[in-house]
Amino acid sequence: MATDGLITIRSNFGPADTMKRLEAEVKTRGLTVFAHIDHTAGAAAVDLKLRPTDLLIFGNAKGGTPLMQQAQTVGIDLPLKALVWQDEQGATWLSYNDPAYLAGRHGIGEPANAAVTAMTGALHAIATKATAP
Repeated sequence: MATDGLITIRSNFGPADTMKRLEAEVKTRGLTVFAHIDHTAGAAAVDLKLRPTDLLIFGNAKGGTPLMQQAQTVGIDLPLKALVWQDEQGATWLSYNDPAYLAGRHGIGEPANAAVTAMTGALHAIATKATAP
């Protein structure tokens, strides 16, 4: 588990390609894309500069509902989110919330362990596919 609840991995691709790969992999796995938020475009709309910072919100009820059945407050952290961003040196990163951290944050117990484990594995696989050659 990430100590701060955030898992961040370096991408071998630029921000636009990483996001395209991320979204394609999410859809390939049958997950629903609920929103795509381009924070950089939002900043530009108010005449501010921001390095590439792009958020994808995605998931499915089969994965998230078991967690919400244990603690409805986890709905504040679901659906899942992944952020593609570029640092000051030009490196591209993909960050997402660790499902085990979310479970702990909301006091989700053992009945949802299978869902948390499945979510963890899926997120790792999706992030790896989006960032690795």
